[in-house]
Amino acid sequence: MNKTNGKLMMILVSFTSKNGSTAEIAECIGKEIAKAGISCDISEMKKVTSISNYDAIIIGAPFYMGHIMKEFPAFINRYHAELVKLPVAAFAVGMAPLSNEPGSVEHAMEVFRRSLQPLSPVTTILFAGRLEVQKLSFISRKIIKLVNSPTGDYRDWDVISSWTREFLDMLNEDKTG
Repeated sequence: MNKTNGKLMMILVSFTSKNGSTAEIAECIGKEIAKAGISCDISEMKKVTSISNYDAIIIGAPFYMGHIMKEFPAFINRYHAELVKLPVAAFAVGMAPLSNEPGSVEHAMEVFRRSLQPLSPVTTILFAGRLEVQKLSFISRKIIKLVNSPTGDYRDWDVISSWTREFLDMLNEDKTG
């Protein structure tokens, strides 16, 4: 699984993050890839200058005030011609999985899918995130309080690791099937 056409497989995990939660998830994904014996680079989207040396890409972004950060679709647009030729997995991070509002996860996934267009990843997921009120601006804290958003760290590291392994299994199936 860790070789493609006789060379070591290389995966890029690229992300955008506002307060560090998505960056920490990207690090967890990178560690899981390394455990599988696959080379991996982890980089903020704004620091990526080329994706030509990668065999697969994992991209991730947080929801912030109901929207995916703009760096995410910008990255997809910038590298679209190369991304469509590679297996791509995509994750979003937000508080929608914790909401009691009917349809909030479905709505978040629809917003996420629209931000991915015209890309069609082989797998997508919405992870519960971390919301630390003390890191937010005064206005953001007021909005969080007004909408009664949950605060705290709800990231499930086992789910993140499992999703990563499932993606790696998909890559292995593509190579052997």
